[in-house]
Amino acid sequence: MPPPDLAALPTPSLVLDEARMLRNIHRLSAHAQALNVSLRPHLKTAKSAEVAQRLSGGVPGPVTVSTLAEAEVFFDAGYADILYAVGIAPNKLKRVAALRARGCDLTVILDNAVQADAVARAGVPALIEIDSDGHRGGVAPDDAALTAIGGILHQAGVLRGVMTHAGESYNVSGRDAHAEFAERERAAAVAAAETLRAAGLPCDVVSVGSTPTAHAARDLSGVTELRAGVYMFFDLVMAGIGVCDVDDIALSVLTTVIGHQPARGWTLVDAGWMAMSRDRGTAAQAVDQGYGLVCDAAGRPLPDLIVSSANQEHGIIALRPGTGGTAPDLPVGTQLRILPNHACATAAQHGRYHVLPAAGGALQTWPRFGGW
Repeated sequence: MPPPDLAALPTPSLVLDEARMLRNIHRLSAHAQALNVSLRPHLKTAKSAEVAQRLSGGVPGPVTVSTLAEAEVFFDAGYADILYAVGIAPNKLKRVAALRARGCDLTVILDNAVQADAVARAGVPALIEIDSDGHRGGVAPDDAALTAIGGILHQAGVLRGVMTHAGESYNVSGRDAHAEFAERERAAAVAAAETLRAAGLPCDVVSVGSTPTAHAARDLSGVTELRAGVYMFFDLVMAGIGVCDVDDIALSVLTTVIGHQPARGWTLVDAGWMAMSRDRGTAAQAVDQGYGLVCDAAGRPLPDLIVSSANQEHGIIALRPGTGGTAPDLPVGTQLRILPNHACATAAQHGRYHVLPAAGGALQTWPRFGGW
């Protein structure tokens, strides 16, 4: 039987195991401390002031966001040192300036002269995004555009430094492979910083990070801060590439069995892709987890049982293809928990966390926000 508090919840509901989350938070915090860099957690996954409080130990520190809505909410919650880590659209600068006028030390990122001109005119501090692995945006460390952009920003007194994100680290598996990406990330950011300094331009901040590289980095010489986002919750994608274990995943979706198709080996539940998201991030990994890994109501994985397909409000549970054995008997009304492929995408489907407190006691509810 599910714990009494969970049994009373409507389904589907988003469940957060606070004890697992705190263990994950401590793990990366200790690693950053050992590497002698500050940690700037990314709050894009959590979107919750209560989660942020656990990340910061109750004392607001530097954070990273991916939307201006996040910047506004977290500033109101006491977080004044914020990096908006998505390339700035010039039409957002008035909103950035309004936040700064309220006392928020909000920094933006950019990788081209058009953005730099707009940011310089607005008087908003910026980091130059460096391309360390061809994943997305950024300027190569040896590109002449780097110093040109830096010059535009410096002339306006708004150049703060450089940042990079090793997003391609998600495509390799194992600590050694992630450590190689971490060194690539570090080397690119440090080289860019040295190029700017050699040109007489300031570069106080050298910021790196992705969840895989943050955990695997062995040496961050020349780096001032480390960023990571999904690490407080983890998910099946991170487990699939060896960053965490399945038992570290703190987030799940509570669902109820609503029917069966015995001839097809299916169990139907009331959590479809509207509850789990459309993310199929494990499809290209060694183990395909479908739309999520099925656990009992206490959070214990049921071997090889996955959400094999999903409609808007229906999930279809079956044994993973190629697996022998028999699916467990799951009568109508049985509550289950589904571990997500991608915690960011699954959490985004919900407006609140139902929290299993680390200290025990009654279930708590923490609000979660969305929007841009």
